[in-house]
Amino acid sequence: MSAGWKSVSERKIADRAALLNEHPDWHLRGGAPPAGVLDVSHLPTSQLSGREREIVHQDATALVHALRERRYSAVEVATAFCRVAAGAQAVCNCLTEVFFAEALQRAAELDAHLAETGCVVGPLHGLPVSIKDHILVRGQDTAAGYTAWAYRTRASRDAVAVDILRRAGAVLYVKTANPQTLLSLETNNNIYGRTLNPFNRNLTPGGSSGGESALISVHGSPLGVGTDIGGSIRIPAGYMGLYGLKGSVARMPHAGLLGSHDGMDAILGALGPIATSARDLALFCRTMLQYEPWRVEPALLELPWRQDIVDGAGIPDRLAVAIMWDDGCVAPHPPILDALKAARDALVAAGHDVVDWAPLDHQEAWELIRKLYFLDGGEEYRATLADDPPVPQTEWILGQVPNGGAPFSVAEIFRLNVAREALRARVLHHWNATAARTASGRPVDAVLSPWDPRTYDNASVSLQLIGRRLNEERVLGMLHKVEAALRASRA
Repeated sequence: MSAGWKSVSERKIADRAALLNEHPDWHLRGGAPPAGVLDVSHLPTSQLSGREREIVHQDATALVHALRERRYSAVEVATAFCRVAAGAQAVCNCLTEVFFAEALQRAAELDAHLAETGCVVGPLHGLPVSIKDHILVRGQDTAAGYTAWAYRTRASRDAVAVDILRRAGAVLYVKTANPQTLLSLETNNNIYGRTLNPFNRNLTPGGSSGGESALISVHGSPLGVGTDIGGSIRIPAGYMGLYGLKGSVARMPHAGLLGSHDGMDAILGALGPIATSARDLALFCRTMLQYEPWRVEPALLELPWRQDIVDGAGIPDRLAVAIMWDDGCVAPHPPILDALKAARDALVAAGHDVVDWAPLDHQEAWELIRKLYFLDGGEEYRATLADDPPVPQTEWILGQVPNGGAPFSVAEIFRLNVAREALRARVLHHWNATAARTASGRPVDAVLSPWDPRTYDNASVSLQLIGRRLNEERVLGMLHKVEAALRASRA
């Protein structure tokens, strides 16, 4: 293995620094604090004006309304978020590609359009949106955490979701860090190093969309785009106290992502939002489907967004919610269990029907999925890493490659696919069987589960709400009821 990866890293870091240095007035006064200062979450917004602070503390839904009403200009909104993003990079190393100049130019064009026509370009007119690194953004590098791909993957086109964002009026300004291989619950690679949790820099913001969660958590982005197979949106959102949605496969546009597992369809991922409010998740999904992405991405289902369901249509006043206290493999620590108990008590007090969910075959599911992840024996990952030493998380996941590192035969892949569908059927039966235990006699509407089995100083404690496939609107509608119950319990 050559040491060429080090020179690639040095060059990429220098390029990023040069772009950030175009705005020296956005630098943190005194620079980044020493490593021993753990909570730096306040610093990225510490030098904002009162008006800028007002802007960045609003959620995306409020901002697009304010922009439409011309209470803020697109330029001042973009400037505020660019300033915070620069500060966030200084304290937690969350950015990869920086294109502030392009963003400010686009914001000025949007302001001119609104002034001349009285109309917004689209539903996200003037809203800054950050993008995970392995998602194609025209004109930007797509190294995706691999030194081997740096400077070789400049995108000539946008991902389908990014194209929709542009047409909807979003202002793109940064791409954010993801880990080497993407198969990690942390965010670390040999190009930029480790992304840190700004609330406790001894901790991670999660992965693989950890650059997004770190940036959004300090108000450096009102809305971010991530991806998720096994938790890569949900884990970062949970770690940073944010909202994230992993939708169903084939619901949201997914074409235009770069990763080592391109072409692998045994286990598919989903693109989705990370935000500071539940309503922003709906805003993102509604915008994506408003532009009918199934007309350009044939793998997608033609299923328009149903906002009336998000707003409560067809959702029973009394929910049936199952709580999974553990997964049968790992017991959550007391703060996580306390959060589950508080949620249970709040739901019961609000009149909802709460039952326990017995974990089903989680260890078997892991044994199956690690085979489906590496049907080629991990060969594509190893080839990409030939001149890029694996970071610790990569070493661990590649150590999970089954079958002695040999690829599975076609016949073996067929059998694995049969086993996958059998497991899915058992889980569905397990869900439907809850009808025997609910007061309404219907299966549970959702499952409430813990996410991370660990907790640390100044870290978030978050819960996950799980619904049926292709019921994103229903999950968000039920989330409103769960949140209402929790608010009432604190009153």
